Amino acid sequence: MIRIELKLADQPFTLMVSGQKVVQIFHSQQAITFDNPRDNYYQFTFDNKLIGIDSSLVNEQSISLFVNDEFATQLALPAATGGETKKGWLGLAALGFKLFKSAKVIKVVLAGASVAGYAWLFSIEFALMLIACLVVHEYGHVRAMQYFGIKTKGIYLIPFVGGLAVSDDKITTRWQDVVISLMGPAFGLITSVLSLVLYYATEMEIFAGVAVLSALLNLFNLLPILPLDGGHVLKSISFSMRSWVGLSVCLLGVLFGLWLSYTFGLMLLVFFLFIGALEIVFEWRGRHTSHLMPLDKYGQGFSAVMYALVVAGHIAVMMHFADSENPILSLPMKILSS
Repeated sequence: MIRIELKLADQPFTLMVSGQKVVQIFHSQQAITFDNPRDNYYQFTFDNKLIGIDSSLVNEQSISLFVNDEFATQLALPAATGGETKKGWLGLAALGFKLFKSAKVIKVVLAGASVAGYAWLFSIEFALMLIACLVVHEYGHVRAMQYFGIKTKGIYLIPFVGGLAVSDDKITTRWQDVVISLMGPAFGLITSVLSLVLYYATEMEIFAGVAVLSALLNLFNLLPILPLDGGHVLKSISFSMRSWVGLSVCLLGVLFGLWLSYTFGLMLLVFFLFIGALEIVFEWRGRHTSHLMPLDKYGQGFSAVMYALVVAGHIAVMMHFADSENPILSLPMKILSS
């Protein structure tokens, strides 16, 4: 993937080119819709002018720009950086994971194992509520990916761990990372609110249980710890400021997670922290070659506000049942207040 920065009529544009194909075009961090009338030729309208891009000479390290179907200029591309393919156990693990996620039957097996595992630990009713909350959460991620045109493999349920929304493509902007990360907890908040409405409409405590369980799960996922959703939002905002700021803030998140896991005995969180630490290392090492377009100051502030609103929504649902006579419904707020 090659990232090309250029100016047209004193306006900044960014092209994401893969091979001889233009994958995406951005103007001021906003994706632009473009047409592909013929092979290796792309066009879009800007400022009442038809801008054309000919990528047929990408292999010769150049592209041609056209304005209103007339040749305008030739742009030289940066030299592609290459290297030897890293082999070893990491490569084998990546290959194994790719094979794992390509088998559709695995989805059914994992879903069945998840239901059976949670039912064995708790009850079948709790297992079904938990699976429903996980599926809605991951569906929020999938819908956000689809909105950005990112191909998805669907939802995978991992027994005793949670769920995973798997994509085929990589994100290209920090904004995409923020939206995709927040849409899971946002869909979870919708689930909690709807369940709250159904609880008052039917007076069935199972809906209250779904509301509280969804709020607790999604609030946990919003912790500012990688690889949780809250950690991804934090990483996108902080790395958009400066690389050293992003590294410092993410490491503080790891320390917070270690304190949390020690205080509450959350050993599973230690596993997440290990995965998150690896992600921080890779992000730091690739900071100079990253193709991700950073958030501007407006995007940073808006992302922080969105994060705060979703967090506040889940806390409000939990507070609503803080004084409930049912100890299960009031438990999440007692945990939070501790």
